[in-house]
Amino acid sequence: MQIHRNGSRPTVNGPSDRFTGHVWQDPIISTPAPGLLKSNLVHFDPGARTAWHTHPMGQTLYVTQGSGLIQRWDGEAHFIVPGDVIWIPPGEKHWHGARSANGMTHVSMQESEPGDEAVVWLEHVTDDQYTKAEALAAKAAQTAG
Repeated sequence: MQIHRNGSRPTVNGPSDRFTGHVWQDPIISTPAPGLLKSNLVHFDPGARTAWHTHPMGQTLYVTQGSGLIQRWDGEAHFIVPGDVIWIPPGEKHWHGARSANGMTHVSMQESEPGDEAVVWLEHVTDDQYTKAEALAAKAAQTAG
């Protein structure tokens, strides 16, 4: 058994080659073999977001605070709020982050085989892509509600 005490592992600033804006990551777990799980608590300032990326074994997000956005490469964009659970299938190109006026926090959970990466990082989400995604999500929310 391992116990990681609160505050025993530092918060990490999300690197600029993977994120736009201020993003903070707190490690939850990176399980030793034979476990495959890697998990972080990720805090996004308003407007902050990931770059486009994929996960070879998929990813689950659990939103804990604030209001965010998620979009897959084929154009679907959605608002995400606390309590939402999102499953992203293996290899699906996507991004996620906070809305322009609100911060957002989620737990990210993904698996990878020993020695493999859990994330394949791609190009940044442009400001134009981000703005259009927020507008698409707002339109979808109005239509649904």
